[in-house]
Amino acid sequence: MIRIRKRTAARTPAAQAGAEPGPGFEITFDGRPVHALPGRSIAAVLWSDSVLTWRTTRVNGRPRGAFCGIGSCFDCLVTVNGVPGRRACLRPARPGDVVTTQEGDGHAGLDR
Repeated sequence: MIRIRKRTAARTPAAQAGAEPGPGFEITFDGRPVHALPGRSIAAVLWSDSVLTWRTTRVNGRPRGAFCGIGSCFDCLVTVNGVPGRRACLRPARPGDVVTTQEGDGHAGLDR
């Protein structure tokens, strides 16, 4: 006999874990403030603000954003606090982060 368990509102992942999100904060993306919640990746914060692309390719300048969402593809690279090549899908957003669109390899104008 198969028993089907009825789902209730209390059986959400957050309720099961006892999670209580902390207060929101702001990061800056390309010079404008973006609201963030604790525990979200930079990619999730940008998605929640309707930003779908934040990098251009080296050769043709084509737009890129998150593709795989697990850090394998490197399509989601951004510059965070002046450091290029950060994977937005893996890096948690932190209060005060300054995130900018990464063009090409992100090293244009930097001393090598």
